[in-house]
Amino acid sequence: MTEANSPRTVLVTGAGTGIGRATAHAFAAQGDRVIAVGRRPVPLAETAAHDEDRIVPLAADLTAEDGPSGVVRTALERHGRIDVLVNNAAVVTTDSLRTYTPDSVRPLLATNLVAPLLLTQAALPALTESRGVVVNVTTSVGQRGWPGNSLYAAAKAALDVLTRSWAVELAPLGIRVAAVAPGAIETPIADHTGWTPEQRAAIRAWQLAHTPLGRIGRPQEVAWAITRLASPKASFITGVVLPVDGGAVVA
Repeated sequence: MTEANSPRTVLVTGAGTGIGRATAHAFAAQGDRVIAVGRRPVPLAETAAHDEDRIVPLAADLTAEDGPSGVVRTALERHGRIDVLVNNAAVVTTDSLRTYTPDSVRPLLATNLVAPLLLTQAALPALTESRGVVVNVTTSVGQRGWPGNSLYAAAKAALDVLTRSWAVELAPLGIRVAAVAPGAIETPIADHTGWTPEQRAAIRAWQLAHTPLGRIGRPQEVAWAITRLASPKASFITGVVLPVDGGAVVA
């Protein structure tokens, strides 16, 4: 582990916007060094502009064959260690059971499930050396159901299972694994789905109707939970999937 009060190196995927950006900012605010990973250079640069001394943008495609290994190699070349890995990157589409095709299924699974697995695998030697932490970002809908977007929910539910399995598998190495499961959060992820404004409004109405606290969450609220689970003070917490959803999963 790092020495007391020394900065950790944190890898955050999907860091260009939304929860990933808020998470990068939250870790930087507590003095950690952040590698902000994403596909698009411009949003990543905007994330890094918040604290250029502590946040380094890294444009990479985690679904590419050498994507995970390249990200890990860059992090180690720059900082020599990885203490925390936040698997946050995700994509959502407008497809449903009636319209899924092999071409639409592959990128969903590649980004939402396979990439976190392969990136964690690539980072495992560094995480073993640091006795580090993995935090997966899933979804509270994966604990219930999401009609019309079943594959997204299923991939995230699978990531919940990986979280619990890795927690047991990696505990002898001193590595903790946890997850946060956001509910309805104000992020731009839907901007890239192709949904019409009417469809997005209908989805928001459905989300609000199923959120007991009666509002949409903020990315900063999810980032707070991620940093808490990754904190050294959470040293006896592993295998947990923490809903951050305004009570939606229990309603």
